[in-house]
Amino acid sequence: MLQSLTSNSCVRLIQSNRSSWYFLFLLLGYVLYLVFGAVVFSSVELPYEDLLRQKLRAAKRQFLQDNECLSEERLEEFLARALAASNYGVSVLNNASSNWNWDFTSALFFASTVLSTTGYGHTVPLSDGGKAFCIVYSVIGIPFTLLFLTAVVQRIMVFSTRRPVMYVHTRWGLSKPLVSAIHAALLTVVVTSCFFLIPAAVFSDLEDNWNFLESFYFCFISLSTIGLGDYVPGEGQHQKFRELYKVGITVYLILGLIAMLVVLETFCELQQLKQLRKMFYLKKEKPQDRLNIMDHDHLSFTSVADHSSTLREGKTEPFVDVPVLASPAGDDPMIR
Repeated sequence: MLQSLTSNSCVRLIQSNRSSWYFLFLLLGYVLYLVFGAVVFSSVELPYEDLLRQKLRAAKRQFLQDNECLSEERLEEFLARALAASNYGVSVLNNASSNWNWDFTSALFFASTVLSTTGYGHTVPLSDGGKAFCIVYSVIGIPFTLLFLTAVVQRIMVFSTRRPVMYVHTRWGLSKPLVSAIHAALLTVVVTSCFFLIPAAVFSDLEDNWNFLESFYFCFISLSTIGLGDYVPGEGQHQKFRELYKVGITVYLILGLIAMLVVLETFCELQQLKQLRKMFYLKKEKPQDRLNIMDHDHLSFTSVADHSSTLREGKTEPFVDVPVLASPAGDDPMIR
């Protein structure tokens, strides 16, 4: 008996805190996914890093052997200065000296990466004034960009998702969740083709050292706003129409980011995902003033209902007891 009561209480406790248990499982799954990614990246990339280190050490030893007049300390100092300049987007190589990082088109490209939070990191402000302006510009510009993108996506969603789904649902009589799921899949295929596959083919043709996989990798890293900065277009030695190319990339990033947000918003409106999200969310608690109003309304309704039931029950009986007037026959003058 006691064991049955204990098990019932545990079941009731779990059911009453179901969203909290789901959230704990979600947190555990996220941590395991992070650990899984770290294990895979470490096992795949660590051998390549070790091989690159060995090649660099061998090249350094060979250079010092070929140039005995140069000490290792002076070589280390020169390499440190060259690497520090490279971190700011300035290369010591002759074939890269013709490309400026802060002309108008490059600055426009940098501003777009800052406001979209992509942030490749290949070009950063050099001066203190530039760093201070970048902080102020980002504080104002990033919320402004989010507001702009939200307004644009809200208008596009009407024509790209809501009206087509409603038209097919009312015209053909299909289930709305089914139509929404099919539409989301088709929209994903279109966006993937127009903003990933086709641009990847274009970048692999325009960039000298990029293959299709590296170009597709750049498109995904850019439009997902990860922005690692290992691949940046328009930085080649003999890049044709570099200014126009940079402007085109800026437009591509903005349009691609809008397309990605439209796809994400379309998936967020799916009924299946809404049900899935509800599993991990806390239930909304009603405000105390609203509860008080509801209690007052409930009491008023209850009092009115009780009064009405009392009136209905009292219909079989007279509301007022009317006394029967009788007088003796001898006292009535009319009878006499």
